[in-house]
Amino acid sequence: MMRIALGAALLFPTTLLAAGGGNDEPPIKPAISCEGAQVFDERIRRCVDSKESSLERDQLYQTVRQLAYAGRYEDAQVVLSAMAADDPGRLTYMGFTHRKLGNVALGNTYYERAIAQDPANILARSYMGQGFVASGDIEAAKVQLRAIRAHGGTGSWSETSLRKAIATGATYSY
Repeated sequence: MMRIALGAALLFPTTLLAAGGGNDEPPIKPAISCEGAQVFDERIRRCVDSKESSLERDQLYQTVRQLAYAGRYEDAQVVLSAMAADDPGRLTYMGFTHRKLGNVALGNTYYERAIAQDPANILARSYMGQGFVASGDIEAAKVQLRAIRAHGGTGSWSETSLRKAIATGATYSY
């Protein structure tokens, strides 16, 4: 079974990532390995189901990001299920994982819900725009890029990754 290390979630806070910032570097390979959608709970020093963990929101998002980078979108969705259903970050990542699984329309529905809650959710806009790039709708991607910039996202990872995707056609997996 494929394994991914998840302990770095405790070492690398993702407040900027969850808020739509971050950088374009892939997630750092953590030191602790957990199988499936389990997460490493530092408090008890073992892997547990995400719903049983004592991890905070940002730490769960880091785990989701690591799983997504590894192409384990279903596992990422299991971790996301441990979060509040209406959390804008959860909605954003549900959109991302569904899009990566080929459920583009459902992914866009999640992005739209996240953006409806917070029009300045530049990460949701970036991922939605990257989906438009992947499907060949560059004009729709440019609409999202302009919205990111209008909401103060110029120079952020969200803006940079979408700008690069529009220019090259290559999108990100995290």
